[in-house]
Amino acid sequence: MMRTQRDYYEILGVARDATAEEIKRAYRRLAREHHPDVNPGNKEKEAEARFKEIAAAYEVLCDPQRRSRYDRFGHAGGRGAFDDFDLGGFGGFGDLFESFFGGVGRSTRAGVEERGADLQEDVEVTLEEAATGAQRPLHVSRMRTCPVCEGGGGKPGSRPMTCPACHGAGEIRHATNTVFGMRFATVTTCERCRGHREVQSDPCTNCYGAGRERRGEQITVNVPAGVESGNRLRLQGEGDAGVRGAPAGDLYVTVRVSEHRFFERRGTELICEVALPFTVAALGGSIKVPSLSGESEVHIPAGTQSGTVFRLRGKGMPDLQSGRHGDQHVVVRVVVPTHLTAQQRRLLEQFAKAGGDNMGDKERKLFERLKDALGG
Repeated sequence: MMRTQRDYYEILGVARDATAEEIKRAYRRLAREHHPDVNPGNKEKEAEARFKEIAAAYEVLCDPQRRSRYDRFGHAGGRGAFDDFDLGGFGGFGDLFESFFGGVGRSTRAGVEERGADLQEDVEVTLEEAATGAQRPLHVSRMRTCPVCEGGGGKPGSRPMTCPACHGAGEIRHATNTVFGMRFATVTTCERCRGHREVQSDPCTNCYGAGRERRGEQITVNVPAGVESGNRLRLQGEGDAGVRGAPAGDLYVTVRVSEHRFFERRGTELICEVALPFTVAALGGSIKVPSLSGESEVHIPAGTQSGTVFRLRGKGMPDLQSGRHGDQHVVVRVVVPTHLTAQQRRLLEQFAKAGGDNMGDKERKLFERLKDALGG
């Protein structure tokens, strides 16, 4: 009969909406109560099993990402898809070979230090900051080396002892006989010492022997010029601290560039629209156009039509790799006035007559004809 795993929240005695601090307090209280080293004699095995259960629950619920997966998928989501496989030394595959061939493919995980987990965070920057580069403060919750025991897991001055569960082997061998007379053996990493062959005789009162503790810290993220939405920055060694001096994991920061009210971005190119007075469109002149580096002047030839595109070279976004700037494309939209003074109307009527327009037409669609002529 398959053994049903207990709910992690039930194990720690907390509600499903418990805060990270409530979960941490519950873990510390239970770990202190059920640690095998404080339950000698006949109670040690029972306490060891309970301690493992508590540690497994806390390991998932103290990590926001793993907790989220556990809340959605239960025990199947509490572990990553490849948590049981160590491709560098065959890991779980080695145990599988050994279960069939009685010693072939011996696990190499015992005694190997555990690298810290990689973390994922997000930051948002403006288009202007993406153009020049920026620094962003970021609050990160991560496992850090315990400052009291400095990662060793024991009280200052204490010395580790040989693991009583594996007797210093770092692994546990299980042998079974089948009905066919064959003997199968499996070798797994010792859960008590996690392959380190030793345990602390006097665990640290701050981290309870884990050698690490979760802390919230403020760091600064340097966002490079030219970054685009979806780009990921890797901050080496800024993830969770490793176990017992092992290398720390990395922090991956996904950047989101907020939309701009004036510019549309396409790679290194910027596109914008500006209003063009119909007199400037007809007679020619120049206009001031905003750019990320300030105002730029655009020369408008006489007779410019609405929708004409002008290029400002080098006024676009920098390329993330080369630093070379793209161009800014200015689309002009000719604006036809909707309110005219008596003098302006008289001049326009004269213009229409000079152009052959008959102002006696019954429809008198002067502004409609002007809009068509100017592309409005």
